[in-house]
Amino acid sequence: MKSDPDFGPLDVTEFTVGAMLRAGIAIRRMIKGCESLEAAAEMVVRYLYEHCVGARGSERACALVRFYKTHPYGGLEPELQRFAADRLGTATPRDDVRCLTLLASAGDEAAWNSRHTSQAHRVIPLPSAESVRSVPMVARLIEELGLDVESVVTGAARPAHPGDTRTYDVFHVERALGSPHIPAQREFVEPYGIQSVVGFGGLLRSGEMFAVILFSRVPIPRPSAARFRTIALDVRSSLFGLDDAHTWREDGRENSLRR
Repeated sequence: MKSDPDFGPLDVTEFTVGAMLRAGIAIRRMIKGCESLEAAAEMVVRYLYEHCVGARGSERACALVRFYKTHPYGGLEPELQRFAADRLGTATPRDDVRCLTLLASAGDEAAWNSRHTSQAHRVIPLPSAESVRSVPMVARLIEELGLDVESVVTGAARPAHPGDTRTYDVFHVERALGSPHIPAQREFVEPYGIQSVVGFGGLLRSGEMFAVILFSRVPIPRPSAARFRTIALDVRSSLFGLDDAHTWREDGRENSLRR
């Protein structure tokens, strides 16, 4: 894979237009032919984890990359339903409760390389706008992607501002250490040296939201983060033919790119 020039390293400290275009081409090529959103998401997180680097290309930039999508509780597999119910503290959540659901993950720890082995963040229920706003990172993620919190919760997401036709954008925390918007400071941010967080995403054809989140050990300045907006469009357009009708892998196999 790395022999293809489109898969060269991506310096996230100075994410140039050229790097942005190469990344977009590479992601579109990899997603093409995927038969499910989960398989496509695995391609995206693995590519970004493997190819994002620091300023001199000497270190892998990301400690963790994750791909989330909102999904109705009633459409989740039983194990994820139990996970969501435990977080909500109720045995029978409504089928239409939206859940921010992990589709794919790639990272430094073995448990971070499968959605099935993630411990605390496999499903984040979003039963109401008030509950979303009580989780600072999720609330800010939705708002910075340019979406309306209330409509995300109902599954009929739309841009937050009337007349805004853009359905994708970027979430950025330039300094993660000490940020109220990035949880698990002592458990994750500090021990893994997380410097910046960038998320990108928007609306799928179904009206559900997707988001890719990069936790970087190197600082990502605002101009570099802003260029991930184009990557959001590349991913969104590549997923157009899949959407909710083909969310989960049917073969149960892990992506062949995973180590």
